[in-house]
Amino acid sequence: MQSSITMDRFDLKILQALQDDGALSNQELAERVGLTAAPCSRRVRQLEESGVIQQRVVRLDERALDLNLMVILHISMDKHIPERFETFEREIAKLPEVLECYLITGHDADYQLKVAVPDMDRYHDILLGKITRIAGVSGVKSAFLMRKIVDTTALPLHYCRQR
Repeated sequence: MQSSITMDRFDLKILQALQDDGALSNQELAERVGLTAAPCSRRVRQLEESGVIQQRVVRLDERALDLNLMVILHISMDKHIPERFETFEREIAKLPEVLECYLITGHDADYQLKVAVPDMDRYHDILLGKITRIAGVSGVKSAFLMRKIVDTTALPLHYCRQR
């Protein structure tokens, strides 16, 4: 993928429309952005091939699926060596409860995770049975989400360079 891609107003309209509703058919998308179907399809394909559009997904309501406990974890590692980080990242990627994992800086922790589980018992099992058993994990701090204020996957497109 290119480091910076210059797009025109139609590309940005396409991206905004797909961020709003990734299930739009090509015809619906074309009508929404003011293009005919063929050029719209071609532009979407170019955006996919360039890596701007990575994938289209369905967002689910975690509470409807009884995933009632969301947790932000800060993980500290005992040694800052590549092997420790590789092991941690490989093992954490195996846990379906982990929705996000970031290597961070400017904090007391090395990683930040977002975890979804049904309840405190399952969180206890994941934390003590899996996460703290990964080689190199030396500390964990948990914060429990009380309420969502902003929850979006949409990126702010007004910063994109236009041609």
